[in-house]
Amino acid sequence: MTSTISSKGQLTVPKSVRDRLGLRAGTTVEFELTDTGVLIRKGHKGTRPVDRVRGILPRQRSTDDLVDDMRGARPAAKSAQR
Repeated sequence: MTSTISSKGQLTVPKSVRDRLGLRAGTTVEFELTDTGVLIRKGHKGTRPVDRVRGILPRQRSTDDLVDDMRGARPAAKSAQR
């Protein structure tokens, strides 16, 4: 995969990478220089150890589905009242 840096220094992250890492608008990313190039990883805002690993495990199901399994199905939405 390749991407080009814009005149403003901006870089477009390919959609497949954004999807795999769960990157959305406003997500912090870290750039780490290595001996062979640069490593880009999903960043964190906090300082807790769990913040560094949050989001690295793949999810096969949505959070809503997992919560439904624990709590039971959500009640049906009520129609708008006037």
